[in-house]
Amino acid sequence: QFQLVESGGGLVQPGGSLRLSCESLGYTLNYYDIGWFRQAPGKGREGVSCISVSSGTPNYASSVKGRFTMSRDFRQNTVHLQMNSLKPEDTAVYYCARGPCGSMFTPASFDSWGQGTQVTVSS
Repeated sequence: QFQLVESGGGLVQPGGSLRLSCESLGYTLNYYDIGWFRQAPGKGREGVSCISVSSGTPNYASSVKGRFTMSRDFRQNTVHLQMNSLKPEDTAVYYCARGPCGSMFTPASFDSWGQGTQVTVSS
């Protein structure tokens, strides 16, 4: 069973940084497109970033472009999301999932969701 696990969340002040990690248990994620999503209280789940196997180039939502960087570590079988210049509106539970990057704004197209990691941006 393909299962993803997120880590790295926490409490950070506005303007700060966090690095999230997504790893696969038992299977390599190097063969799959992997997306990062977030869900704030009272809101739907939204696509943040996605990295495809074919291009290796991440795509980003406009709200995070220039501040977040997604990368893939093939040796460690892990995907990272480096988040800089964090804002209070970035506060959410962040998830990684497997699915087609062409549908990164359609969470229903993704599967193998992790349990999520909480990111709170507050002074």
